[in-house]
Amino acid sequence: MTISRRSFTAGLAALGAAPLMHPGAARAARTDELNILCWEGYNTDDVLGPFRDLNPGATVRAESGTSDPDMINKLRAGEVNVWDLINLNQPWARGQLYPSGLIKPLDKERFMPFFEKMTPEYGSPPYPLAFAEDGELIGMPQRYGPFSFVVNTDKISRATAEEQGWKLFLDPAMAGRYGILTYDNWNLIHMCLTADLNPFKPLDDAGFEAFTDVAAKIFAGSKLMSDDLVAMNTALINGEIDAYFTGGTYTASPARLDGLTNIRGITPASGPIDGKGGVVWAELTSLVNNPDPSPLASDFLEFVQQPEICKAVGFAEGTYNPVAQMGDPEVFAQWDEDELDAIQWDTLEEESANSVEYDSVADYDKLMEIYTAARRG
Repeated sequence: MTISRRSFTAGLAALGAAPLMHPGAARAARTDELNILCWEGYNTDDVLGPFRDLNPGATVRAESGTSDPDMINKLRAGEVNVWDLINLNQPWARGQLYPSGLIKPLDKERFMPFFEKMTPEYGSPPYPLAFAEDGELIGMPQRYGPFSFVVNTDKISRATAEEQGWKLFLDPAMAGRYGILTYDNWNLIHMCLTADLNPFKPLDDAGFEAFTDVAAKIFAGSKLMSDDLVAMNTALINGEIDAYFTGGTYTASPARLDGLTNIRGITPASGPIDGKGGVVWAELTSLVNNPDPSPLASDFLEFVQQPEICKAVGFAEGTYNPVAQMGDPEVFAQWDEDELDAIQWDTLEEESANSVEYDSVADYDKLMEIYTAARRG
């Protein structure tokens, strides 16, 4: 089964696996080499091509990962000697990579000024998760987005969906009217929220019981399941379903850019975590603590702050996302009206305010066991 970009196999146990090493014995001179481990987008010609043009003769390559833990595994297994930059979702730099010595601080004098032109969520004040507990700057934010669920607003209004939030999927009238996008780790998070639980804190017996009940109900009421966001959007468009469980700007944006703006990512207006029911992911790009560092790493991290490159990163690979740099008028001007509508820019600040930060699931293994049994059943 193809693993989606957002199908995180979270769970810290996964960090013990040892992937194959990349052959790095015959590398070019490090001053002429840059290796980037990233989510898709930074590995496209639209991003790498202009950087190669600025650095003729340099070998610049980027490899796209399938999960945050898988990419961390590569560094833990020795590939800290291979990679120069790593691009992951927000919990890992501060929680895993920096304490383990796998990434190193950025030059604050060089990079702090970029925060001054970021969107309010990331620049005012500078994004806290970009900093280690000791105050060092350990990553630069770029792509982000709320990620909860998606509806066809011709069938379920935005107001109704936001008001009902996750309880929408427990309504008996919704049985057979929704699909499940099987990004399993996100499903764990969202089923916890549906059960009024905080997935990022350990659960007690009552919590596990509530999760078990909700998981069974959501799977029982679903009409279809797929890990393919295109298939899920198609089912929404053709009327096969009216909503899908797990999704957001990232998954709805391709349909919206095609003019189908009735396909909309929804962030619940309220929920169980300090009154919030949505979750927002954000990526941080960090300097790998390579013992033979490439000076091109910091150059590239500065390069992707440029307006045209921000747009190339945000609109890569057929899914479209806002970037933190859109607080800069020059960056914002790269998006036209339809593209802004595709990423739901008009409500993005509000939706982010109604969301908590994505984090690792505290009881991942036990919840996945319950979830898997409910899915089979």
